[in-house]
Amino acid sequence: MSPLRSGPACVGANRSKLGVTLTCKAECSCLKYVHTEAVQAALAKHKERKMAVPMPSKRRSLVVQTSMDAYTPPDTSSGSEDEGSVQGDSQGTPTSSQGSINMEHWISQAIHGSTTSTTSSSSTQSGGSGAAHRLADVMAQTHIENHSAPPDVTTYTSEHSIQVERPQGSTARVAPKYGNAELMETGDGVPVSSRVSAKIQQLVNTLKRPKRPPLREFFVDDFEELLEVQQPDPNQPKPEGAQMLAMRGEQLGVVTNWPPSLEAALQRWGTISPKAPCLTTMDTNGKPLYILTYGKLWTRSMKVAYNILHKLGTKQEPMVRPGDRVTLVFPNNDPAAFMVAFYGCLLAEVVPVPIEVPLTRKDAGSQQIGFLLGSCGVTVALTSDACHKGLPKSPTGEIPQFKGWPKLLWFVTESKHLSKPPRDWFPHIKDANNDTAYIEYKTCKDGSVLGVTVTRIALLTHCQALTQACGYTEAETIVNVLDFKKDVGLWHGILTSVMNMMHVISIPYSLMKVNPLSWIQKVCQYKAKVACVKSRDMHWALVAHRDQRDINLSSLRMLIVADGANPWSISSCDAFLNVFQSKGLRQEVICPCASSPEALTVAIRRPTDDSNQPPGRGVLSMHGLTYGVIRVDSEEKLSVLTVQDVGLVMPGAIMCSVKPDGIPQLCKTDEIGELCVCAIATGTSYYGLSGMTKNTFEVFPMTSSGGPITEYPFIRTGLLGFIGPGGLVFVIGKMDGLMVVSGRRHNADDIVATALAVEPMKFVYRGRIAVFSVSVLHDERIVIVAEQRPDSTEEDSFQWMSRVLQAIDSIHQVGVYCLALVPANTLPKTPLGGIHLSETKQLFLEGSLHPCNVLMCPHTCVTNLPKPRQKQPEIGPASVMVGNLVSGKRIAQASGRDLGQIEDNDQARKFLFLSEVLQWRAQTTPDHVLYTLLNCRVTNSLTCVQLHKRAEKIAVMLMERGHLQDGDHVALVYPPGIDLIAAFYGCLYAGCVPITVRPPHPQNIATTLPTVKMIVEVSRSACLMTTQLICKLLRSREAAAAVDVRTWPPVLDTDDLPKKRPAQIYKPSNPETLAYLDFSVSTTGIAHLLFAPVTQLLAIGFQYSFLHVIKGTANVSGILTWYNTSVISKVFRNRFV
Repeated sequence: MSPLRSGPACVGANRSKLGVTLTCKAECSCLKYVHTEAVQAALAKHKERKMAVPMPSKRRSLVVQTSMDAYTPPDTSSGSEDEGSVQGDSQGTPTSSQGSINMEHWISQAIHGSTTSTTSSSSTQSGGSGAAHRLADVMAQTHIENHSAPPDVTTYTSEHSIQVERPQGSTARVAPKYGNAELMETGDGVPVSSRVSAKIQQLVNTLKRPKRPPLREFFVDDFEELLEVQQPDPNQPKPEGAQMLAMRGEQLGVVTNWPPSLEAALQRWGTISPKAPCLTTMDTNGKPLYILTYGKLWTRSMKVAYNILHKLGTKQEPMVRPGDRVTLVFPNNDPAAFMVAFYGCLLAEVVPVPIEVPLTRKDAGSQQIGFLLGSCGVTVALTSDACHKGLPKSPTGEIPQFKGWPKLLWFVTESKHLSKPPRDWFPHIKDANNDTAYIEYKTCKDGSVLGVTVTRIALLTHCQALTQACGYTEAETIVNVLDFKKDVGLWHGILTSVMNMMHVISIPYSLMKVNPLSWIQKVCQYKAKVACVKSRDMHWALVAHRDQRDINLSSLRMLIVADGANPWSISSCDAFLNVFQSKGLRQEVICPCASSPEALTVAIRRPTDDSNQPPGRGVLSMHGLTYGVIRVDSEEKLSVLTVQDVGLVMPGAIMCSVKPDGIPQLCKTDEIGELCVCAIATGTSYYGLSGMTKNTFEVFPMTSSGGPITEYPFIRTGLLGFIGPGGLVFVIGKMDGLMVVSGRRHNADDIVATALAVEPMKFVYRGRIAVFSVSVLHDERIVIVAEQRPDSTEEDSFQWMSRVLQAIDSIHQVGVYCLALVPANTLPKTPLGGIHLSETKQLFLEGSLHPCNVLMCPHTCVTNLPKPRQKQPEIGPASVMVGNLVSGKRIAQASGRDLGQIEDNDQARKFLFLSEVLQWRAQTTPDHVLYTLLNCRVTNSLTCVQLHKRAEKIAVMLMERGHLQDGDHVALVYPPGIDLIAAFYGCLYAGCVPITVRPPHPQNIATTLPTVKMIVEVSRSACLMTTQLICKLLRSREAAAAVDVRTWPPVLDTDDLPKKRPAQIYKPSNPETLAYLDFSVSTTGIAHLLFAPVTQLLAIGFQYSFLHVIKGTANVSGILTWYNTSVISKVFRNRFV
């Protein structure tokens, strides 16, 4: 162990109380997995059902319809206290158009005045001032009918005014004087009309009641309250360090010869050094295909810029103007054409939006790309001649409109298709400003595609920061294996290289698939100083390495690992160093970096000349990381994560880490958080999404006192990590791969690394595996989907899946909800050949994944099952439908039919036990076929009398040959079939307790036989019944090598049964007598026992027989799956039909 290497000065030194222990070992210790046999547990997936409650309906008033906000469910009346009022007063004789206003005025006075009129006397008749008096008089003289339907309480409206509904064509009459009205007095002293007195009195009584909550609050789902609340672990680690301080990178130096913009740099090199090589492309054989010089890049980019602005559309109405967006569609093997088009857009002041080439109209994620293009207002697509010919065509030869895409004009950028610009035309080159330079697309966790805008000043500053951090100089050679259209490949291979007049050797992905060593060969051939690769390229180079003698990597001064932020890239780096260190590769050359589309390059390890200074490395506890806490551990343990540093903060940037959830508060020094960056060289926004832009690009980290650390906004990088001693940045995962299960954080990349490390490592086809989470019972559950090799058997698949579950459980301490294997090359792919994660998740949720092997283990991860519902007390005098909803109780309850009411025939109640039912069936319906066994060779059937007779013979064999007593346990080692059923009922006839056990697999006895032996020993079976074939298998040499065959209990062969009948069939003396035992072995090798008494056995039969009576399936054979209830229910099924 050695301390972390030092870095630049920071705003405040981050000194963790625990520190980060670092190791200088060159090689990671391999994970050791304990392989224990597990029985597959394929459990039925429970579907979440929502409670269906009828919606309440309001009894409509004859006059007033209240707003939705003011309405509450009725109890004994239908009024409400906060029904709105109408301001103002109208005078004079109302007309048809004024009647509504006049009526609303009177109703408003009645409502506000009735609360104080309950104590008024009968003297109000003689012209008193009571509002209810006037309302009653008006109601007596005005004929208003209600022809409308009851209000729809399921639709929310924001209107607050009272509406008076009147039939069409009716007119309001003038109210006569109060003395002429025929009045009557109610018990409360309120004079009302006899026609409406009951309704008005009901309204007054309702207003006296306390106000109830609005209707919407009654329909709040209380499902979460029914779930078991996950109690926090009292021993969980918590951060103990001091609050971190923001880390500042070194100052961005000012070099006098740096160009004022990237276009100015292109102009300089294109005119000063026109023959200097800029880009060399390779064919699939590894030979140079085309060399693009800086002079050609400059002239061709000007030609593209001129044609974009002047040859599309007309002179009066050009299709593309400066500031418009165009998309760049180029294949991955043509970086020269892409480079010319990209710089042509910069010269024309047009914003390029690079995307992948659509292969078909139904590509994974193609619709989301089209949505981005539509939101950017893209109408023109720039492409190459070869790519244009390879696009899908309609029968007429036209390129069809892709799903979700806007209508595009495809423009080929080859020089032979372009017009030469006039001699007096010259692009306007100006200094870098805040105009948008380009838009880079980003695919989110949910599959949506966002466009990150990068300004011209950010583009130039980022190139300057990379030049300073990497020490780039003119005429250096760089080998680029990455995608040149985005991320690190674009920043180093297209942009920064032009700024420094570097020579880029581009290796296409098609060549890497044929020859994984091609990039190493080009480094040696061109004496390259820098190489940009991913950890996968290093891994496949190691696999293809066969003691190449002509390899010399001493020219490399910087090997940039683009995915160095991935925690498991450290293994590829260490293994690559061990193999090629003898070929001239130095340890200090390997430079991992961390980047994101929003913050561009976040951190990068600087190349040094000191070979004695080891890189930073930390061995962290996986258990602590799940709680967001840094805890140092030892490499000998399995549940640890070894991470390497990704270097220092970029020049001119400030970095800090904030809590991933809630307010962006600064983390403590021993706490994991989301890294945030404040710099000029970053993205500025998500195009057209101001809300998401504010949450990501305008973050103000807060101190513990509640104040921001600076007045300048920070940008969320989407990376989870921490800043260690010396200013070294460590990344342990990404926000998009974060899965929060039961309050603990797990990273999808860590789960992938654990699954791929399980032997056999080559089981997963080309390492194609996807890990994501789905929501089940208000919590995330982990799902693993992998492509299996074409030559894998079903037994190999389930062995591998069982080992994966054990490894994830022991290393990550988390259960896997579902592990599915699909055939090779069936998962949705990204344009570069990877797995499209969001599309795979969508197929899983839709049930369209079509896996060939599935292992579901909900019992190991779903621990917050709903509490059992309790029967609520009696419903009060309120409405039956909404009464208990008002009081906040759930009234929906389901219960099965009473078993005693299935049939009133006394004959049906005569038999209390399952063995008696079979005897009765053998006498009444002896020839009825109970079971039919179908296989590839023969078809066997079993009637009621045949099952009865075979059960009698088995009972005799148990009593005479086995010498068993009542209650002895018998292990039934049978494959699913008729023999198992007969042995089960034979045990019931003899009074023994059957225990069904899956027999060992003949081709895998070493791993399946110990499970059989464990169940037999745990169940304390006095005897073992099986077939003759399995009996020989239990005594074979292979079985003797796996278990001690001498410790087996007596084994009875049911292929040779006695011909005599038993003297007496056992009848249980107590309904609670044990009927059978069922052992369920989990994937971790733990056996769970299920006790089933006789009454439960009988209840199962009654329930299934009643179910089939309802469905009308009188003669349906039970499907013999893994010892399910069809053995029991089939005997009942035809009894009650």
